Amino acid sequence: MENVKIKLSALWTARMLSGFLGDVLRFTDPGVMEQVWAGESFIPLTQEMLLLMSIIMVIPIFMVFLSLTLKYKANRWANMSIGIFFVIFDLIFLISLFPYGSPAYEIFLGIVYLVFTALVVWHAWKWHKQDVSPKKQ
Repeated sequence: MENVKIKLSALWTARMLSGFLGDVLRFTDPGVMEQVWAGESFIPLTQEMLLLMSIIMVIPIFMVFLSLTLKYKANRWANMSIGIFFVIFDLIFLISLFPYGSPAYEIFLGIVYLVFTALVVWHAWKWHKQDVSPKKQ
């Protein structure tokens, strides 16, 4: 197995676990939970929004597996394109935190998400076909 595949899979795993950590912290933050229960959260938690959030959270889970199993060309392009999507998504998330006086842990994790997804894009971009053994292309 190529080293780049392992790095990409590890970065997606780290991105996914960071997202779960953020969710756990949000659910233990009394101020956030009060807003959610009062229906005053930044993002209204409708069934449609929960479905959208589920889809977005599942993509990195799939990428953990796909990074290890896809062939070079599909792997590289999947990681670059989905990585770029998440870099943009994470930038929007991070920027959206500032006007609302978000807690420091939210801002920190927003930066962490961005770093992991930027590293995915960087590693996929720097990955060249000659780095792949001929029988695994």
